[in-house]
Amino acid sequence: MTTDPNTEPGAVPEAAPTTGSAGGAADRGGARKSVVVFDYGFGNIRSAQRALVRAGAEVEITRDYDAAMNADGLLVPGVGAFAACMAGLVEARGDWVVQRRLAGGRPVMGICVGMQILFGRGIEHGVETAGLDEWPGTVDRLRADVVPHMGWNTVEAPEGSRLFAGIDPEERFYFVHSYAARDWTMETINPRMSPPLVTRAVHGEPFVAAVENGPLWATQFHPEKSGDAGAQLLSNWIESL
Repeated sequence: MTTDPNTEPGAVPEAAPTTGSAGGAADRGGARKSVVVFDYGFGNIRSAQRALVRAGAEVEITRDYDAAMNADGLLVPGVGAFAACMAGLVEARGDWVVQRRLAGGRPVMGICVGMQILFGRGIEHGVETAGLDEWPGTVDRLRADVVPHMGWNTVEAPEGSRLFAGIDPEERFYFVHSYAARDWTMETINPRMSPPLVTRAVHGEPFVAAVENGPLWATQFHPEKSGDAGAQLLSNWIESL
């Protein structure tokens, strides 16, 4: 992923040609939820912070262990290379934070490469890197005529999605990536557990665009760069905390 345009934050626009509107979670009553944007050196953290504040959260950017563990929600951004993001996350003890939060049922959300590293492994230029392995599967290069996948695209959210609640199915979200989880290989072993909700998009071939799996949610696209639809999505996550 070293050639992924995610390594250039300026490649992701601030504005988004979307329709509809989204109010912040705090606008609908209740205390503002606390969210930590985990700062491990990768990701559009300031854009994420601004978008989360607009969506109704109290936001702190930090890698402090206690703050990350105690927040209502933890957001893990990520841009650039899978291997570099994993190395940065491990160096900052972010892998431990994510695993401990999930073990306690505490919400975590990943964005872009922050979603990719939740899978079992990533393959870049023939080099395999272990991920957090919260979900089995491999992140590798998209098979499409045009790569990277950069721009607006629709997604197909499953029935019952809370992440996409109140969002028109025709809305578009902003993607900028060359790699993705093309297949979803996870199966529910315990019949008493709800199966993960997997949202897909198509660029040359279908790929995983978002996942809702208990306290762990993630998107391949950038909700913080996706206008009103992205704001509604972030508000939905905050309301779930």
